[in-house]
Amino acid sequence: MVQVAAALLFALAAGLGITVILAMLKSNETAILSALLGEGAFTGDAAPQPGPATVIKLRPSAPRRHIARAIVARPQLSKPQFSRAA
Repeated sequence: MVQVAAALLFALAAGLGITVILAMLKSNETAILSALLGEGAFTGDAAPQPGPATVIKLRPSAPRRHIARAIVARPQLSKPQFSRAA
């Protein structure tokens, strides 16, 4: 009984997956088919053209100040690693 339910659930998921793929193909069929044929999604005129990128100058940041902090060593109390009961 569990195997029959699992098989029906798998068939339902497969059918839903095929339905989604067909809906995507219907809405974007030209872009998908041109990409599969190797033409790309962009036409020749709409494609991005290679060339120098636009350079944007940023404001220089203020120089960083290094602050020396004193590290205070605290004495550690020496404790035995094992209790006396062990």
